[in-house]
Amino acid sequence: MKIKELDQRILNAIGYITVTFFALLAVVPFFFVVINSFASEHAIVYYGYSFIPKEFSLDAYKMVFQSSGKMLRAYEITILVTVVGTCISLFISMMSAYVLYRKDVRYRNSLAFFLYFTTLFNGGLVPFYLLVVQYLHLKNTIFILILSGMFSVMNILILRNFISGSIPDALVESAKIDGAGDFRIFLGIILPLSKPAIAAIGMFTALGYWNDWWTPLMFIEKQELYPLQYTLYKILSSANFSSQIVNSVPRLDMPKESLKLALTVVATGPIVFLYPFVQKYFVKGITVGAVKG
Repeated sequence: MKIKELDQRILNAIGYITVTFFALLAVVPFFFVVINSFASEHAIVYYGYSFIPKEFSLDAYKMVFQSSGKMLRAYEITILVTVVGTCISLFISMMSAYVLYRKDVRYRNSLAFFLYFTTLFNGGLVPFYLLVVQYLHLKNTIFILILSGMFSVMNILILRNFISGSIPDALVESAKIDGAGDFRIFLGIILPLSKPAIAAIGMFTALGYWNDWWTPLMFIEKQELYPLQYTLYKILSSANFSSQIVNSVPRLDMPKESLKLALTVVATGPIVFLYPFVQKYFVKGITVGAVKG
C-alpha cells in the first residue's frame, strides 16, 4: 500500500512539474510582451528586449489611445460584432447540426456532402466581392462584419458529431412520444446538453470575429465602422510610415517597436480575461469524443 502511495505521489509530482513547465511556456511570452510594451523605443533599439526594461515609457500606449473616441468606438463595434455574430453563428450552426444528426431527415447525407464540398472548392475572391458589393449591397455596413464569419461548415460537422456521440437517440424519441415538437426538442434537450461543444466552438468563433481585420479592409471605408483590429492596423501602418529612416538615422522618438507590443496587449487583453470564465466548458468541449464508451 505504501509503495502504491509513493508511486502515486511521484506520478503527481511529475504531472505537476510537466503542467507547470508548459504553462510557463504559454504565460512567459505574453508576460514578456506586456513588460516590453512599457519600454522606450530607445531602450529596445539599443539594448533589445528584456524582462526588466532599461527605460520606462508610456509613449506607445499614448499613441494608441491618442484618439480615445476612435478607440472607444472601435471597441464598441468589435464587441457588438463579436457578441451578435457569435450568438447567431452558434444558433444557426447548432440547428444545421441537429438537422444533419436526425436520421429521419431525407437526403441528410447529401446535404452533408454539399456542405463539405464547399470546404474543398469555392468561387474565389472576385465573385465573393461582387456578390457582397453589387448584389447584396453590404459594403460600408456593419452587417458584412457579422455575416462574413457567421457560417462555418467545419463547426457544423463538429457539432453534428458531438450530438451523435453524446446525446442518445432514445432521449429524442422519448420526447417525441411525449408530444414535443422538433423545435421544442432542439431548445429543451439538444442545446442544454451541448453546452461543452457550444462553449468550445463559441470560443473559436468569437476569436475569429475579434481578430478579423481582412473584412473591414475589403468592405469598410467609413471610419465610424472600423473594428478594433483594423483600427490597430491603421495605427501601426501610420507609425511605420512616420518612422521611416531619414538620412540613415532612425527616428527614436517614434515608438515603433514598443507600439507593436502595445497593440498586441490592447488586442488580446479582453480575450485573455474572458477565457477563464469559459475554460471549464472549453476543456470539456475539445476533449469530448477522445474516449469512446
